[in-house]
Amino acid sequence: MSEVITEQTTTEVAANSEQLIKNHVLAAMGFGIVPIPGVDMAGVAGTQLTMLSKLCKLHGIQFSDKLGKSVIGSLLGAVGTNVLATGAIGSVVKAIPLVGSLLGGITYSGFAGASTYAVGKVFDRHFLQGGDLVNFKPSDVKDYFKQELETGKEIVKGLMGKNKK
Repeated sequence: MSEVITEQTTTEVAANSEQLIKNHVLAAMGFGIVPIPGVDMAGVAGTQLTMLSKLCKLHGIQFSDKLGKSVIGSLLGAVGTNVLATGAIGSVVKAIPLVGSLLGGITYSGFAGASTYAVGKVFDRHFLQGGDLVNFKPSDVKDYFKQELETGKEIVKGLMGKNKK
């Protein structure tokens, strides 16, 4: 007979959120490799929304698809067009036959993983601080997102084998 656990310690939530974010980083990287521009971006967006839904559940936060899409869009919009342009360029390059698919896949896969990591870390911290989707303010986390995006890039490099000595 399995026991239903209704409360988790902060340590358990932190460990579970780390694993949840890592799993979605890997999924986003997989979608980033998809050679069809637009399909890759839709897959990454869906992965980030699913991750947000699961983070909400983990933290006991009410989730709605519509609000989830809105807060992720607001967050990405708040960090600036140069961050978004990096991802879009990686996707669009895939339209160039052969070399474009390879180069775009690598570029966009890396961006997809790093941005998913940053989105996950931003919302995890927000929820740990007692926030929810309704009181989320992208302008308050802009610098933290950029910091976690850089961390995400390093993590993705490691996952892609670029940190081998």
